[in-house]
Amino acid sequence: MNSIKTFLKKYTVFLWALMKPLGIWGVFLAGFLDSAFIGLPVDVVVATYVYTDRTKMILYIVMASAGSSLGSLVMYWIGYKGGNALLRKRMSAERLQKIEAAFAKRQFLALMIPAMLPPPTPFKLFELAAAAFEMPVGKFLLSIFTGRCLRFLVISSFTLYFGPQFVHWSGALFHHHFKWIALVVVAAGVVWYLIARKKPQPAATPAPETLSPQ
Repeated sequence: MNSIKTFLKKYTVFLWALMKPLGIWGVFLAGFLDSAFIGLPVDVVVATYVYTDRTKMILYIVMASAGSSLGSLVMYWIGYKGGNALLRKRMSAERLQKIEAAFAKRQFLALMIPAMLPPPTPFKLFELAAAAFEMPVGKFLLSIFTGRCLRFLVISSFTLYFGPQFVHWSGALFHHHFKWIALVVVAAGVVWYLIARKKPQPAATPAPETLSPQ
């Protein structure tokens, strides 16, 4: 774990030197590149920006989420053109069937929940699946934006409370206990969805009676 933390710290210094001159567009670029082409520790970038200037926390979160959402259009295009073939190569038919069923029932949550989880979540597989199963592009972007906003909000809040070392510690923790953490988050999302569905609907107001002429 110490070696991972050391590597992340050195990588953070390197990225910060590249992104700092770009201002708020640096965090947007980090989110875009992470989703579109190469994997970047975008959580570390966002946390560093926020810790350096907490007054712009919401702006940094929104910019990083927007960059991540727009960068995901690259994977959407790939998935739309040949997503089914790529998915069949990377996962079993049974698992693919389960993901397809999840998207058929609740597309938004099926993509938003994985978008909330940091690496090593295989998020690009979910993006490919969303495109292959013809998720509307507007809903695709909104679900990723929402998930990323929640993820960056949590990371930023904990970084401000515990200090910049939190993001390195949490990154190492996720790498070592990813399966259990992912299971807890997914279970919490499902419970929230079921509770939201069971909320009683407000009773309809009866229409006023009209008096018939005598």
